[in-house]
Parts: sequence; C-alpha cells; structure tokens
Amino acid sequence: MSALDFQKINELSKKYEKEMTAFLRDMIRIPSESCQEKEVVLRIKEEMEKVGFDKVEIDPMGNVLGYLGSGPRLIAFDAHIDTVGIGQRDNWNFDPYEGYEDDECIGGRGASDQEGGMASMVYAGKIIKELGLDKDYTVVMVGSVQEEDCDGLCWQYIIKELGLKPEFVVSTEPTDGGIYRGQRGRMEIKVEVKGVSSHGSAPERGKNAIFMMGKILGELEELHTRLTTDDFLGKGSLTVSQVFYTSPSRCAVADGCTISIDRRLTAGEDKELALSQIAELPAAKAAGAKVSMYTYDTPAYTGLVYPTDCYFPSWVVAEEHPAVQATAKAYSELFATPPRIDKWTFSTNGVSITGMFGIPTVGFGPGKEAEAHAPNEKTWKADLVRCAAVYAAMPTIYCEDN
Repeated sequence: MSALDFQKINELSKKYEKEMTAFLRDMIRIPSESCQEKEVVLRIKEEMEKVGFDKVEIDPMGNVLGYLGSGPRLIAFDAHIDTVGIGQRDNWNFDPYEGYEDDECIGGRGASDQEGGMASMVYAGKIIKELGLDKDYTVVMVGSVQEEDCDGLCWQYIIKELGLKPEFVVSTEPTDGGIYRGQRGRMEIKVEVKGVSSHGSAPERGKNAIFMMGKILGELEELHTRLTTDDFLGKGSLTVSQVFYTSPSRCAVADGCTISIDRRLTAGEDKELALSQIAELPAAKAAGAKVSMYTYDTPAYTGLVYPTDCYFPSWVVAEEHPAVQATAKAYSELFATPPRIDKWTFSTNGVSITGMFGIPTVGFGPGKEAEAHAPNEKTWKADLVRCAAVYAAMPTIYCEDN
C-alpha cells in the first residue's frame, strides 16, 4: 500500500486551481507558434522558479527543462508549448490570445493543445516539493518546442545531444480524461512528376505532368482503401494534402507536378513500406515519378538547425508496462474509479521518445483531442486539477512498485 496521502494531493491540486488557471491564461496571451516560442519559454521558466523547482534550464534548441529532486531514478514529463496559428479569425467567438474564462473552462489558442498540460505539470511540481515526495527520484519537466512543425524533433535533440534518458516519459497532450499508450505514426511524402511543355493550342507536342499526376491520384485514392488495419491502433491511411505545378504560362502544357501526401502509419508499417507502395503504383511507374520524404530543417527560435526526415514512427506501450500501471493506479487511488486506457488519434512527441528510442511514453493530459487546431479552443479547469494530482502521485507509486 502506498504511503502517499491521496486526499492531501487532491486538496493541494484543488487549492492551486486559480494559480494554474492564471498561469495558463498568461501562456495563451503570448503567441507561440512553432519557432516563435521564446517569450512563452521565458514565462514558463519564471513560473517554474517561482514555485520552487530545484533547477531550470533552457537548452540550445530552446526547450525549457525544470528539475525536481536528486534521486537516482529519472522520470520525465513533456508538454510541447508551441501552438498552431489561429486560422480564420472570423471563426473565433472570442479573441484567441486574450482568451476567456468562466466557472468551468479556459478558452484560447493552446488551451488544450497543449499549454494546459504545462500548467498542470508545473503545479504538480509544486505539490511534489510541498509534500517532500522527491527523495527517491528526479523529475524533469520539459516544455518542448517545434512539435507542431515536426513532432518528436525536440526529443531527438534532448536524447541524442543532451543525453537525457528517463525511465519513461509522461506526455501531457490532451487525452479526454483517459490514459493513452500509443498512436499511429506518420510521414510527409513528396511525389514528383516531370513533363514537357508545349503551347496550349497543340498539347500533343508536349507531355502534361498534371494529367500524369491525375492518374497517380486515382490510384492513391484506391491504395488508401487497402492499407493495413491494427486491432489497437486502427487503420493506416493516406491523403493528398497539397498540389503544386510548374508551367510556362496559362497557355502552356504543365511541365511539372508535385503532390504532398500525409501518410498515417499503423503498427507494422514503416517508411520503406510506405514509399514502396506509392513507387510501385502502375501510374507512378509509367510516369517515372520520384517518391521521397520531406526533410525538416527550419531553424528553432534560438537559430539552431537540427535537420530530420519527416518520418514519425508508430508506437505502442504494453498495457502491463509498469509506467502505464503506475499512472492507472494513481488515477484509481485519487478518484476512486478505474481509468479508460486508450490511444491518441493524432501524433505526439512519442514518435521519437518511444518510436525511435524505445523509451516508454504514457499519455495523460488535460483537454480534448477534438479541441486541437480548432477555432474556439478550450480546456477544463477540472482537468487541470485532476492532471496535477496524477502527475504528483504517479512517480512515487512507480518507484514504490518497481
């Protein structure tokens, strides 16, 4: 039986609701799209120092890392603190950066995806320090950058360049109240076709790259229907997300056409399979299409460039894994009800943490997936409180049981 005082943890997480809410609203007020996170990172550093973190650092990529405790076992929490843009302003019923607050909700860009997770993490750290729970372990709470542009890039850097290798990582992406243990992967694929231009009055003299690509598009639509399905992660998928062309003019045959493909990878699918499935399409072979991955090489706000292929593997952590079980136990003890254990629909930093490096990721975070990237984004104060409680209790349970 754990020596934790679960009632006290619940009391403290509720006590800090107003401070969590104020901190989250401050983060929302600071626009922080990918590669523009500097000011929100500084605000997070300020809050970590205010609540009593033992050490707070900003690494060369611009991630903020707050440390608690000095025990030999290392556990990490992650919240990406970049956001997408606001899209069409007319679709918002309120100012997406000023946000709003009522008795139940906090609205604004980043509320669910994913600065709410950072608010809960920081105040879980305050609870851990207040109750003296950090004697047997060290916790590092990471506010990571560039996730919306290139999920997992930040953790590639943290693991390979900083040498930070925790026993597991808690991702605080929104989980609709559940505990998540996997996700499909994804790829960003480019298909290029070259043609020959001619005057539009005599198209037979040229070779129309758009017509060639049109045949490929039809075969891609059919390929989607026969991709692999996994019992837990679901079906692999693809969609064409962008179309580009080159042509001397509107009165000419197009001499080039390129498409972008968003490919979602289920269990058992990898980059070699996904690329070959497209390259082997009859229309792609007939057109001599070039099929490749995109590369991400946009500088971080610090100026650091850390190139990577746009390949983000699928991953699953077994339900029996000690980190999943410790999170589930913390939830059950705190709230006297068993949790829902499930998976994400979208992609997270787990693609590198677990998919590339084999470090287990467990997901539990405030908010809902459906709020991500949507206008009128919001999260729920009760979620912030519950998540802070679980984050505070779970490391001790994990260390006691393993």
